[in-house]
Amino acid sequence: MPRETFASELHDLEMQLAGMADAVDQAIGSALRALVDRDRALAEQVIAGDLEINQREREIVERCLVLIATQQPMAGDLRVILSVYSIASELERMGDHAEGVANISLRLMEEPLLKPLIDIPRMAETAREMLKEQMQAFLQRDVERARRASSLDDLVDNLYDQVYRELLVYMMQDPSTIRRATLLLWVAHNLERIADRTTNIGERVLFLVTGRVEELNPTPKKHER
Repeated sequence: MPRETFASELHDLEMQLAGMADAVDQAIGSALRALVDRDRALAEQVIAGDLEINQREREIVERCLVLIATQQPMAGDLRVILSVYSIASELERMGDHAEGVANISLRLMEEPLLKPLIDIPRMAETAREMLKEQMQAFLQRDVERARRASSLDDLVDNLYDQVYRELLVYMMQDPSTIRRATLLLWVAHNLERIADRTTNIGERVLFLVTGRVEELNPTPKKHER
């Protein structure tokens, strides 16, 4: 394969990855809207759409393997392919988390919400912002942008801790709320994990640009200790 054709293949692969990221971003947003608006059809749409996200990952992974096997890329080109492979895996897991939120919204559909949803939507908005910024950092090879986006993970963690404490109070004061509070806590947990995975994308950006493996926001989180 001529060098120009190979470069075009790499560019197309990155655009395919960007399309997958857009699909995941939409799934996160739709899952939260389904929860807030009590929209059963939208929740079911997110759940069904996860199959498409999974298929996108399989296609990207297969394309990466074919390029490695047929082109034997070296140095920078190999890092691009490995980064795309890794980021596709992170995106697929984010899609799973969005599906998890949609499934929880279905379980809560017939019950009144335990509390007004304020911090959970903020978690989702921040996680989506992180994802968009990390994908731009990847496409533009912008290490500083990746670092800035990763720093937003602290905000998501703080919101998660706030949600956790508030729901714990509900459960202690009224045991009848335990089921609804636990389900909302799992929503927050899914969003917190999405933010973590966007940080992993930032780490792949650093690897792509510098060739070094560096952990971003390495401080252990209370709920993971």
